[in-house]
Amino acid sequence: MAVTALGIPAIRQLSPPASGPAARTRPRVPYLLDQHGRVARDLRVSLTERCSLRCTYCMPEEGLPAITKNKLLTADEVIRLVSIAVQTLGVSEVRFTGGEPLIRRDLEDIIAGCVEAAPGVPLSITTNGVGLKQRAKTLKKAGLTRVNVSLDTVDRRHFAALTRRDRLPTVLEGIEAAVQAGLTPVKVNAVLMPETVGGAVDLLQWCVDRGLQLRFIEQMPLDHDRGWQKSEMVDAETLLAALSARFTLHEMGRTDPSVPAEEWLIDGGPATVGIIASVTRSFCEDCDRTRITAEGTVRSCLFSDAETDLRATLRGGGTDAQIAELWRAAMWDKSAGHGIDSEGFAPPVRSMGAIGG
Repeated sequence: MAVTALGIPAIRQLSPPASGPAARTRPRVPYLLDQHGRVARDLRVSLTERCSLRCTYCMPEEGLPAITKNKLLTADEVIRLVSIAVQTLGVSEVRFTGGEPLIRRDLEDIIAGCVEAAPGVPLSITTNGVGLKQRAKTLKKAGLTRVNVSLDTVDRRHFAALTRRDRLPTVLEGIEAAVQAGLTPVKVNAVLMPETVGGAVDLLQWCVDRGLQLRFIEQMPLDHDRGWQKSEMVDAETLLAALSARFTLHEMGRTDPSVPAEEWLIDGGPATVGIIASVTRSFCEDCDRTRITAEGTVRSCLFSDAETDLRATLRGGGTDAQIAELWRAAMWDKSAGHGIDSEGFAPPVRSMGAIGG
């Protein structure tokens, strides 16, 4: 079978970062505006650095250094920040990440509190699926809208090697439980790795057969072990060539410029597959995300080490208005793009597991 359209849009060049007086003049607007004209509407909140797996592109084998309990955001603090984001700053979608958010025993309380604080706003989690079977129903009852499950392969041997844990059957049971609980559409995120690209066709077929929405993601330099090399990563073009061995793909593009996944129709539809070409086809120009780490700092970009502490103001008696203003200031200074192709690029100090995806 042949790919009928490989058309990943050409890379768009961002204007250089603003400098001089204009860069220091922030408009007095209520929403999360940056100096490149982007507005953040999508909030990612990391709930923990801990995880039940040890994916090679994310975590070291021994796990990340533990965040002491007094530095971790409490359930009430998470709920308050989500409320400020939605009610004051114009955020319209919230996703909880980690580490692994299911590690938090109070996750249902966080979800229920956010439903009350921000009614009508979609609430989702990104999870590895371990433990999802036992909690899918209670999460749905609490008000969770849907789940994204990280699953890079349906080959048990490859899964165990990549995650350093033999837990594939547990993950697959978790996905089935999420579907049965109505946490749909269930989306599957797969990071493209040299050792698993050969199984990409099987993973896509597995997802199509179950009505799951699969999105492949180019590996980014966010691994703790600093082993990422652009010359060795699997890019979108290589993946499309591999998928064309079984499927006819027709380019659909993006339904929303701020959505990172470009979609392809599979064999005439209705099933689709998404590709997030974070490295080779940057979409930074349309990024609409803002992130809160598990310790309560604003991180405006995955690749920037700049963080603004909100936890101290939360615990120091600060008002919602003061917290919102700190958040706006942090987002105003968001960089134009990740700069992976720039001379002297250095990956962030924190790995993906510590930042929150």
